[in-house]
Formats: sequence, structure tokens, C-alpha cells
Amino acid sequence: MSNNDNTSSNENPPENDPRPKELRTPKSLLLVHTGHGKGKSTSAFGVMIRGIARDWKVGVVQFVKSGNWNVGEEKIGRQLGVDWFALGEGFTWDSQNLEQDKKTGAAAWNKADELLKSGVYDLLIFDELTYLLNWNWIETQPVIDALVTRPEHINVVVTGRDAPQSLIDIADTVTEMRNVKHAYESGFKAKRGIDY
Repeated sequence: MSNNDNTSSNENPPENDPRPKELRTPKSLLLVHTGHGKGKSTSAFGVMIRGIARDWKVGVVQFVKSGNWNVGEEKIGRQLGVDWFALGEGFTWDSQNLEQDKKTGAAAWNKADELLKSGVYDLLIFDELTYLLNWNWIETQPVIDALVTRPEHINVVVTGRDAPQSLIDIADTVTEMRNVKHAYESGFKAKRGIDY
């Protein structure tokens, strides 16, 4: 590949602007952060901070994390006026009743759908939504329909591993986090302030 190819070389800075000639401003965007690497939710909460800085009305629905986890992003989000709904039951491997978890997940989606349809928000983050879709705790097509028909001003970020192709297809931006190395592999527990 030539040195002028902006996507092929780390040795030379790009010489050509890779963006299309005609750029337009969207009314909103749907972002999907997926993959098996760390940083999907963290990246979404970076978008949350940007939205807050723009005086957006922001809401977060967490589908796996429970309100008992005392995570740092929830603490700062609430301090900054984010409507926060940690509606999960925690990791499935800790579950005592997966059928109840499934019902909890469906109720969490109903809340997310309500927030989406309300038209109140400028940004909604649906953290770990892909798990509910992949585990068949909720049907995928109604979620896709809700995202496609959302009020045109509402930006949405969806996070979670293994995003279904139908979600990828409707998204404006999809980022896949790839695991190169993780502290867990060396036997380290999650670290407060870094991981939560």
C-alpha cells in the first residue's frame, strides 16, 4: 500500500482528508459500542459528559448493573443531573433466579422504551442492552423498531458485547472494542475508580 493511503500506515501522518466532500449535520445519531474489550460503557459515559456540557437532558438505563453497585459513573451522573435507572440484577452467573432476571430485564426495556418515546431527552444511554437481546430476554425487532422510530432529536448510545446485526445495520456509528490484554487475566479484581 502507498504512503498516501490514510488507513494503512502508522508511520506517516495522513495527507488527505478522509471525510466525504459533502458533510451534513444529523438531527441525532445512534451509536453502538460493542466487542469483547474493555471500554464500551466508559466510552458511552464520555458521551454523557459531552451531552451534559451542551446542556442536554440525559438519561441512562443500565440493564445488567444493579443500583446496589455504587459505580462512579452513576455517582457523578446523578450529581450532574442525569436521570439514572440501574435496573438490572447483576451478573447472570451470580443469579439465583434467571426467570426473575428475565422479567426484570423486560421491565427495564419497558422503562427505556418509555423514556425514548417521551421525547424529553437529548441523549439516552442504554448500557448493556445487547445482553438482553442476545439472551432472548426481550425480542429484538421491537427494540429495533423503537430505535428507528424514536423522536428525531434523541441521540442514543447502546452498549454491550455481540451487538446483533440488525442493531448494527440501523446504527450510525458502531465501535468494536477489542481485548488485547486485560488485568482480569492476571487475576486482578475490578478496581474502584478504574473499572467502576
